[in-house]
Amino acid sequence: MADWLASFPLTQHLLELGKSQICKSLRTGPIPQHIGFIMDGNRTYARIKHIELKEGHSAGFESMAKILEVCYDCGVKCATVFAFSIENYKRSSYEIQWLMELAKTKFKQVVGNGEMCEQFGVQIRILGDLELLPDDVRDVLLEAQRITQHNTRAILNVCWSYASRDDMTHSVREIVGKTAKNRLPVKDIDEDCISKHLYTGSSPPLDLLIRTSGVYRLSDFMLWECSKEGCDIEILDVLWPQFNALNMVWILIKWSFNKTYNNR
Repeated sequence: MADWLASFPLTQHLLELGKSQICKSLRTGPIPQHIGFIMDGNRTYARIKHIELKEGHSAGFESMAKILEVCYDCGVKCATVFAFSIENYKRSSYEIQWLMELAKTKFKQVVGNGEMCEQFGVQIRILGDLELLPDDVRDVLLEAQRITQHNTRAILNVCWSYASRDDMTHSVREIVGKTAKNRLPVKDIDEDCISKHLYTGSSPPLDLLIRTSGVYRLSDFMLWECSKEGCDIEILDVLWPQFNALNMVWILIKWSFNKTYNNR
């Protein structure tokens, strides 16, 4: 019944109007400046819906676009999405190939439509061990990063070929390299120094980490960032393609309420 009602243009218009008003209200109070997303459940969604695996991943990408729009409209300055883990290279060659093709297709749309980039003003940053990527995929992702580098409204970190332990290793290597060249005194190496050398080092501190599919684990994603005091973790018992704008708005309302009244 709900799906039937949602198909009407008037229903869509009312939902958009309501969402817009709620986002305006949320912008007047505390809002997380940096949200991380573990977008889990695309494969389970495909199995439940009896559709091809690639269709499940496509549905997940569409859900990501809608959720990010809500976040940015509400005043979130930075979002980090777990797009492809280093562990994902252990999946079937068919699934890996499809995910790579999906990435190329979607990011080519960004590269080929400069007006869209300017309209939303989102700066894309590709984070992870990009040497693991096929050359053609890496070129497309980095071109999307290049073409959006001057956008200032918000940031979208896309973690590709990423693992948190690899990220921390990368940070330590950079620090050791600087100390070896006498560019960084050993006495200056502390927690903040390590944070600044992570892939997310130039992003605001992580305020909220969201994982879908009801699985209570972090899957080697932003382990360093989410361990800091003040970072909340939200585990949702809903598959990522089913995670919608209303779910996101409700999480932001709860977060804002808790920060307003618990910090008094």
